[in-house]
This record gives sequence, structure tokens and C-alpha cells, in this order.
Amino acid sequence: MDKKAIFDSVSNLEEQIGELYQQLGDLKTNLGEMLEENNRLNLENEHLRRRLSLTDEATPEPKAETEAEHGVMAPNRKEAMQQMIELGEGYDNLVQLYKEGFHVCNVHFGSPRGNDEDCLFCLSLLNKK
Repeated sequence: MDKKAIFDSVSNLEEQIGELYQQLGDLKTNLGEMLEENNRLNLENEHLRRRLSLTDEATPEPKAETEAEHGVMAPNRKEAMQQMIELGEGYDNLVQLYKEGFHVCNVHFGSPRGNDEDCLFCLSLLNKK
């Protein structure tokens, strides 16, 4: 093999490695997004299960006329919905900050993430149950 053929081979290999590196970066980004969405959905399911258990425990005996017929939300239902909204707000704020490019981990909290690179500390915090 002559030197030009070897050089062409190495150049071709370098291009392929660059493409693979780009694909790996895309996969990493997609994985991070999927992990965040999965965690958000798990938390939402947990909150909905709590909400369901609260309404099951607090459901009074059926009346002849319910509050829903009068267009007024039952007080216990209103409280349970308020609790459900409050439980997810802090987590949602952290996810939003992370998506905007800031660290949410205790190691680098509030500092900008360089080049939107993922932080394992932040991801582990966001993926906790």
C-alpha cells in the first residue's frame, strides 16, 4: 500500500469517527430528554395515585343532590387538587432550570452548564423517586 492510500484510509476513518461521535451526542441528548420525561411522568403518576387515594378516603356517602350538580367543587376535592398542584411545582421548576442550561445539583447549583452538556449530578437528582 502506498502512502496516499494509507492517508486516504486514515482520512476516511476520521470522517466515520466524526459521524459516530455526532450520532453518540444525539443519542445522549435523546436519552437525557427521555429520562427527564420518564421521571416527570413517574412523579405525575405518583401524585395522581396519592390524589386518588385521598379522594377515595375522603369520599362521603352519596347524597341526593351533589355539589357537582350545582356547579360547585366539593371542598375536599378542591384541597386535593391544590395539594397535587403544589407537590409538582418545585420539581417542575428544577426541570425548567435544567432545560434552560443551569445546574440544579448541590455541587454546581445555579451555574450555567457548559455547551448544554449533561451533568450526572443533576440527572441523578432529577431521576430520584
